Amino acid sequence: MTDSPIDFATPAPAQGSLDVRWIHGVPARRRASDPPIQVHWYDPHTVIMRQSKSVTYEAPFLYLLFGNDRALLLDTGATKDQEKIPLRATVDQLIAQWLTEHPREGYELVVAHTHGHGDHVAGDPQFAGRPQTTVVSRELDAVKEYFGFTAWPEQITTFDLGGRVLELTGSPGHHRAAITVYDPWTGFLFTGDTVLPGRLYAFDFPQFLASLDRMVALAESRPVTHVLGCHIEMTRHPGRDYPLGARYQPGEPALEMTVAQLWNVRAAAASVAGRQGVHIFDDFIIYNEPGLRDHLKLGGRALAHKLWPRP
Repeated sequence: MTDSPIDFATPAPAQGSLDVRWIHGVPARRRASDPPIQVHWYDPHTVIMRQSKSVTYEAPFLYLLFGNDRALLLDTGATKDQEKIPLRATVDQLIAQWLTEHPREGYELVVAHTHGHGDHVAGDPQFAGRPQTTVVSRELDAVKEYFGFTAWPEQITTFDLGGRVLELTGSPGHHRAAITVYDPWTGFLFTGDTVLPGRLYAFDFPQFLASLDRMVALAESRPVTHVLGCHIEMTRHPGRDYPLGARYQPGEPALEMTVAQLWNVRAAAASVAGRQGVHIFDDFIIYNEPGLRDHLKLGGRALAHKLWPRP
């Protein structure tokens, strides 16, 4: 028995809920730990997951989007150890749950990435050998070929999950194969590590700035409800971030950013073009082609926090 097709176009953007308290680690003095993966259904066809800070300080966010023909898992997180973070088992359970409500034969899974850094691709091996599954390599040529880019990175391509048609554009600057994904069903703009409430590492600043231009153009021409990156690193105090490696972040801001904040990132980046180094703003910190001194300072603060942790 196959369920009737879901209309992912007419009611879009759909109403969903981000009324969720994300797991954010536990104090060092406590022995308890977060669950390895937190699962939040934004709506009946969209799942947001966060990996535990007790396992990986990166605590990346992952996204699972369901269409009529296939689901897309965007990123696989920061560890391949399925004993510590059972991503494959969690995704299998979520897909089974969705198929119980919307039965269909031959349902596929595509595993892709916002970009190819290790904390976003480490879980890929968990999906090796999974039936009806495609894992898109993190390499640029593979990304371009799979998603049909013929004019990287400016081109906007589409990827159809079965009535739920995503739009993708290239977003190099933080990583050479980074992409931005727009989902008309939710109105989400998935920005990876290029835009998030935290440290924005721009290793190729001209490309980073051009990628922000493309993001802003998408947001100006489409109904964007939320801008969603892959980490939370800021505190609720303007201009203050948690140290690199922090495993307890009790005062996090929200994951979701607004289009106005996206514009602010673009304006801030333009204001520091040509000025290498660290530039602090209320909701984010821009690392403009960081040098050795910047990395040493970041690492020194991380070491101090590890030796003398504080909230």
